[in-house]
Amino acid sequence: MSLKGKAYIVGAWEHPTRKAPDISLMQLHAECAKGALDDAGLSVKDVDGYFCAAGDTPGLGGMSMAEYMGLRLKHYDSTDSGGSSYNLHVGHALMAIATGRCNVALVTLAGRPRSEGVQTGTAPRMGNVQQAELQFEFPYGPATANMYAMAARRHMHEFGTTSEQLAWVKVAASHHAQYNPHAMLPKVVTVEDVVNSPMVADPLHRLDCCVISDGGGALVITKPEIAKSLKRPLVKVIGTGEANKAQWGGRNLDLTYSAGRESGAAAFEMAGVKPSDVKYASIYDSFTITVVMQIEDLGFCKKGEGGKFVSDGNLISGVGKLPFNTDGGGLCSNHPGNRGGMTKVIEAVRQARGEAHPKVQVKDHSIVLAHGTGGSLGTRHVGSTVILERE
Repeated sequence: MSLKGKAYIVGAWEHPTRKAPDISLMQLHAECAKGALDDAGLSVKDVDGYFCAAGDTPGLGGMSMAEYMGLRLKHYDSTDSGGSSYNLHVGHALMAIATGRCNVALVTLAGRPRSEGVQTGTAPRMGNVQQAELQFEFPYGPATANMYAMAARRHMHEFGTTSEQLAWVKVAASHHAQYNPHAMLPKVVTVEDVVNSPMVADPLHRLDCCVISDGGGALVITKPEIAKSLKRPLVKVIGTGEANKAQWGGRNLDLTYSAGRESGAAAFEMAGVKPSDVKYASIYDSFTITVVMQIEDLGFCKKGEGGKFVSDGNLISGVGKLPFNTDGGGLCSNHPGNRGGMTKVIEAVRQARGEAHPKVQVKDHSIVLAHGTGGSLGTRHVGSTVILERE
C-alpha cells in the first residue's frame, strides 16, 4: 500500500519563548499542543493519536503527558531518536493514520535546558551504565561539540572543506533570523565574525554552534477527509524515510556521511520527486558541519561539494538555489530542548502554506523538505526525512 498523501499536516505551532524559568515542562508541552490544535481548528477532544519522544517529559513520558492533557487515545508512540524524533513521528503518524490506528495525531516537543543550566554541547554525555559502548567511549570525554568537530575535521581532510565555507551556513541563517522577532541571535553576521569567534572544539567556533533554548512546538496530522474539512491550507505528506548509522565496532567507519543518505533516498522514492524538485529545505543545524554533510547526503550536491555549495550563498532566501531554515534555525533562532527536528517541520509547513515571513518566503513552495538527525554525527545517530506538498 502506498502511503503517499494518506495524511496531512493541518496544525503547526512553535512556542515563542526561548527561556521559561517559571513554566513547567509539562505546561510547555500543553501550551504547544493547544497552539497547534488552535491553528488547525481542532480541539483536544478530537485527538486520538499521540506522539511524544520518551525523553521529552518527566514521569512515564508521553503516557504522563496524555494524562496531563486529558487525551483519550487509540494510538500512542513514544519513539525517541533524539533531535530527529519529530520528523520520524510524522512518518509514524502517516502510517498510523493510513492503517486506521488513529484519525487525528498530535506530536509535541518541549524542553528547558536553558533555564536548567544544561551544558549540552561541552559536557561529556553520561549515558546509562549498561550501555555496552560506554566503558570504551566515556573515558575520552565525548561531548556533543567535540564529536561534531571530529566529523568536521574529517570532512576537511577528505574534501578540502574550510572553516570559511562552514561559516556561510551561519551567515545564511543570520540573514533569515533578522526577520524573526523571537530569534535568540537576530544579528546578521559575516564569515569573519564566525571564524574569529572563540574556538569551542577545533575546527568549530562558537558561532558554528547552535543556541541552547527553552520552548517547544507541536504538529497536528490528520487523515485527508478531516484535513479537507478544515479551513487551512492543505499540506500533505508525500514522502518519509528513516535510517540509522553507527560505528559498528569501528569497522568501515566513515565520518564523512550521515544517515540522511538512506533516509533521504527512501523519502524521495516514496514521494516520487527528485532533490531538484525541492525549492526549500529545513535542515537540522546543530552545527554548521551538520548542514553541509546533510545537503550532500540528501542529494542537493555531490559528496564533498557541500562547502562550495553553501559558500556560493545558495542557502539564502531570494539569492540561492536552496533556501534553508528561513526562521533562523537552530543556529540563530531556536533549538528547544536541544532537539531541533520539530522546528524544522514547523518552518517547512509555514513555507508550504506561504506563511513564512514575506522577506524569506520562497516563491515556489509547492514541494518542501524537512530533515532531522538525532544523536551525534561522530558516533551513532538516526536520520529522518519528510517531504511535503502544498495541494
